[in-house]
Amino acid sequence: MKFMKLGSRPDTFYSAESVRTLSSEVSSDIIIEVNGTKYLLHKFPLLSKCLRLQRLCSETSQYRDQVIRLHDFPGGVEAFELCAKFCYGITITFSAYNIVAAQCAADYLQMTEDVEKGNLIYKLEVFFNSCILQGWRDSIVTLQSTKAFPLWCEDLGITSRCIESIASKVSKHPSKVSLSHSHSRRVSDMSCNGTESQRLKPTTKGWWAEDMAELGIDLYWRTMIAIRSGGKIPSNLIGEALQIYASRWLPNISRKVKANRGRTSDTGSESADEVSSKHRLLLESIVSLLPSEKGAVSCSFLLKLLKAANTLNASSSSKMELARRVALQLDEARVGDLLIPSLSYSSDTIYDVDIVITILEQFMLQGQSPPTSPPRSKLGFERRRRSRSAENINFEFHESRRSSSASHSSKLKVAKIVDGYLQEIARDRNLPLSKFITIAETIPDFSRSDHDDLYRAIDIYLKAHPDLNKSERKKLCCVLNCRKLSVEACMHAAQNEKLPLRVVVQVLFFEQARAATAEGKVADLPSNIKALLAANNMDPSRPPGTLSSSTSIQADDQWSVSGLKSPKSRTSTLRMKLAEDDDFDELDMNLDGMGRHSKFKAFCALPTGPKKMFSKLLAINRSGNEKN
Repeated sequence: MKFMKLGSRPDTFYSAESVRTLSSEVSSDIIIEVNGTKYLLHKFPLLSKCLRLQRLCSETSQYRDQVIRLHDFPGGVEAFELCAKFCYGITITFSAYNIVAAQCAADYLQMTEDVEKGNLIYKLEVFFNSCILQGWRDSIVTLQSTKAFPLWCEDLGITSRCIESIASKVSKHPSKVSLSHSHSRRVSDMSCNGTESQRLKPTTKGWWAEDMAELGIDLYWRTMIAIRSGGKIPSNLIGEALQIYASRWLPNISRKVKANRGRTSDTGSESADEVSSKHRLLLESIVSLLPSEKGAVSCSFLLKLLKAANTLNASSSSKMELARRVALQLDEARVGDLLIPSLSYSSDTIYDVDIVITILEQFMLQGQSPPTSPPRSKLGFERRRRSRSAENINFEFHESRRSSSASHSSKLKVAKIVDGYLQEIARDRNLPLSKFITIAETIPDFSRSDHDDLYRAIDIYLKAHPDLNKSERKKLCCVLNCRKLSVEACMHAAQNEKLPLRVVVQVLFFEQARAATAEGKVADLPSNIKALLAANNMDPSRPPGTLSSSTSIQADDQWSVSGLKSPKSRTSTLRMKLAEDDDFDELDMNLDGMGRHSKFKAFCALPTGPKKMFSKLLAINRSGNEKN
């Protein structure tokens, strides 16, 4: 840390009965009061250097024993004593910790060159420019101390010059910056007296972030704006710095706010409001500093900011900006990051699902359709000789297809994340069915390679909401594609008594048909079943799907092949559901259009009735299992 010493006389100031005075053979002839403290001093050394005191003394000379009161003195008694000791020639030391207060006090007393050459303002200015602004740590400490005198420092240009100095150093290599006495890294320290101590020098690119995290949000925001305007710092380093700052000043926001909300006293409520307002301003400032480039900050960090914004009731614009940025990187998210607590008094749900719906909508708005095969005309066109323009068109086509492929890959990842999220929120008894369905339907069907995780979520929701009526259960299961269920999922769904009859029938049909095709017994199936398989785009040669295990579920919500009911029990379960449910009416089967209606006709046309048909299918499955 750089410092400057002035004066050579010993300190002879002392206190007596709440009065500060100076040991001297000459009696005091002036009384100065600063913030309630009186000083018995001498006119000659003070008035010779302080223009303001000259004017005040001339105004009060007609009054004997008149006290000169210095109201709102910047820096208080400590800063005034520095100036007074300078006038007496007493040894004083200036550093980054007290130079701001001394500069403001000297300016208040008007200790300029017009009064005396080599006055205090001049000496402080030289030290500030030649030493303080040249050191990294000194600039940080000085800038931080300007917070106590914001108006004075703005008028004197101290704040702006410190910010410019810091911004210029950030853009340099750390080996070219005098990082004097950094708390986190020890480097070469060159003081004004010429001594230098060699220490370990940093080599990391983000060496400046931790030291800057000590600044208050107002000064930090202005400094980061200056750094970004330079255009020399990569966006990822800006993002890392913001993450360090947020972790320093926004830890455990949810716990603090909940604790403050639990207070009942008026003073506690005011304190909670002040804390929330302070943190809200800090959060919104961080959001405004986020780099616009995708990937500059992690998706996990953005979701943490969104949780804090939700907790602190930040502005809707800040929430929407965070939601938009999260959507750009949603494929990097984890299920736990999306579990944002709901603190709204208008909602009884455990998690804020509305903000997640907004994120998913923003994600789909980026939307590029999945990669598709090029039109036949273009394929034929490629076989002919092409002009230069045709080659350019084909290049652009392949480039767009490549970007679409990347988008499709991200949709596959997001589908897994969303299905895992649905499994978590499905346990909430207060979660409306409409919101569950909205989230499930936000992801297009092609993004789900299988529906096992979605079936898990539906099963959990049905267990947590046993009071759903038949219509609501049918509506819930409309998002499920039985053709994309694995064998294990089908066997579980076939005996799931909470599912609507239509779903159970579809599951049994596809399960048994797939088992038959896997054993090469397609010829054993009736012609109408073969037609129904073809109508549903099922390839007889395709092996049965495997159970997805990408999402971890609690033990109570898991399902497996072990413990399955026998075929007889499965048939009895179906008979029971047939008795209690009248799903198979023509109106119901027409809900999804003619395709669903035609499937129903084909199902009804099966020979010897449903009971014999299911017995035949179960027999085929049983014989296949015996072989295995």
